[in-house]
Amino acid sequence: MLLLGCAGCASAAVDLGQFIRKDDFNDIKLSPSGKYYAATVPLEDKTALVIFTREGNKQSGTFMPARNAHVSNFHWVNDERVLIGLAEKFGMLDQPRPTGELYAINADGGKADLLVGFRVQGNGPGTRIQPKKVESVAAFLVDDLASDDRNVVVSVWPMSSVEPFTRAEKLDVNSGRRTTQASAPVRNADFVTDNTGIVRMAVGADQDNASKLYFRDAAGGDWRLINDQAVSGHIEQPLGFSADDALAYLLVKGEGDGTDAIVAWDPVSNVRTTVLHDKAADPWSIIHANGTRVPVGALVMDGRHRSIFFDESAPEARMYRSLEAAFPGQSVNVTSGTKDGKVLVVKVWSGSNPGDFYLYDVQAKKLEYVVGSGSWIDPEKAAAVEPFSFAARDGLQIHGYLTRARGRTGAGPMVVMPHGGPFGIFDEWQYDRDAQMLAAAGYTVMQVNYRGSGNHGWAFRRAGARQWGGAMQDDLTDATRWAVREGHADASRICIYGASYGAYAALMGAAKEPSLYRCAAGYVGVYDLPMMQRDTGRVARSLGKWSKDWVGEDQAALETSSPNRLAGQIKVPVFLAAGGEDEVAPIAHTRMMEAALRKSGAPVESLYYPTEGHGFYTEPHQREYFTRLLDFLSQHLGGEQAR
Repeated sequence: MLLLGCAGCASAAVDLGQFIRKDDFNDIKLSPSGKYYAATVPLEDKTALVIFTREGNKQSGTFMPARNAHVSNFHWVNDERVLIGLAEKFGMLDQPRPTGELYAINADGGKADLLVGFRVQGNGPGTRIQPKKVESVAAFLVDDLASDDRNVVVSVWPMSSVEPFTRAEKLDVNSGRRTTQASAPVRNADFVTDNTGIVRMAVGADQDNASKLYFRDAAGGDWRLINDQAVSGHIEQPLGFSADDALAYLLVKGEGDGTDAIVAWDPVSNVRTTVLHDKAADPWSIIHANGTRVPVGALVMDGRHRSIFFDESAPEARMYRSLEAAFPGQSVNVTSGTKDGKVLVVKVWSGSNPGDFYLYDVQAKKLEYVVGSGSWIDPEKAAAVEPFSFAARDGLQIHGYLTRARGRTGAGPMVVMPHGGPFGIFDEWQYDRDAQMLAAAGYTVMQVNYRGSGNHGWAFRRAGARQWGGAMQDDLTDATRWAVREGHADASRICIYGASYGAYAALMGAAKEPSLYRCAAGYVGVYDLPMMQRDTGRVARSLGKWSKDWVGEDQAALETSSPNRLAGQIKVPVFLAAGGEDEVAPIAHTRMMEAALRKSGAPVESLYYPTEGHGFYTEPHQREYFTRLLDFLSQHLGGEQAR
């Protein structure tokens, strides 16, 4: 069939292959001299690191982790050695959880070694030479020490405590030897060094979850408390120092009702001066001076990305303006560069383009294409992604994105797709595979950054606290009705679909607004809030307190905001899917939801894989899931099916 409002758009079944295929590369970084690239490569159930020469693009080394392990970050320590941080995730949607293990590997693939982590082993009882400490700890990079080719600074987290006092240590990337540089004055602390590699700031939180920022004047100096969220009412997070180390740059969250700001703090006078603040959106990514760790600006995203700077006449500001002019309508960000800052890696992307990487010669002002993340995707044929905003019922401004096939106009079938999280997470102007797949099936896809989402200030995030099923849900309802009023959707052909928290919101939407949605689909969701809160509280005291603060502690209210306990109000067809190894949204939630729907007589379909986690990993399972999802939506909205 031809879907209304798309002149010349021929009917075609959806080719799932282009949407479930892994990206060619996730991230690429240049070695200090520019001799090598290192790149993360996503595979079915792991993410590897591949090193190849810049001249001739010849592969020289590979780091291949075990199943469910992912190279989450990597840094060139010198031109021949890379430090690698690992994370684990059990499902495509699972947030990678760092293991705290640090490996190092040479550019030629040799001398791969686990330097720090709970699996470190000693040299055996036959020798006293034991450079590595064999202890149950996690470690994370703080500073790669650009002037030191052998050492880095790491934060070390003892695993003997759920909420430990951490320490900063210097790590030899060849031997694994560690020496303590500083001990944290607060639990769960991260550290920041100055430009000489001295640990100067620590930020953490005790069991009250109130953020505390500490500063010291020099190595070995006493820590002094700079900000306590419980007293000031706002959060200050250290970003780095000015080139002369005279000023510290801090990200300030929650001061007033607006968006986050960056301030320059003078430790001598205790004066804070705002150097960057955008009224529309929070800093999204920090921009540093070429070849340094000195902050000079940030990307912000109010619909689309744009760059702003402390000083708009700075060389980096002029460079970004030149790069943005070379790629109109796309986002631009420098992701790495040589030690001297003369050659940079630039990523370019948009809502229709998953990302291309270029080399930029700063002096010659010359760009050279390197590689694309999705070489098989044609941005000119991908669905168009447009930002929107509207006022919710209480006047709060809500933002989001509409994705639809190019050339499609008018009120057609729509899928509302709330994001997971929910707090601090937000949909971005980027190539979203699920949204693109649904658009290829003929749907307009609406993604809503409801209150509680990130990117629009701490007050906006706090507005979602204890609003599961409440005002956060109302924002989705208001967005759906706005789309109908504005002619973006046919009121009789709207379904709601989401994953994780988005699955919760989909089922709550069907329960609270039975006449608004024709169907609902929940993927690896949570549906019983009392059970979720009990599980959360068992992990750590601070996490239990967080759950009470943000989800709620009134058991009666939690029960009435749980979709599985409102199944009798759901009258539309439902599709549910879950994995048996899901530790984020245990499969018991979905089974309880399905049982409640069947008991109430609501039509429900389900798909379970006992070996999958928070999102399905394997291609056959993904293919079956998305085939079932498209068939379900097609049955109730009339879009295309998979092939």
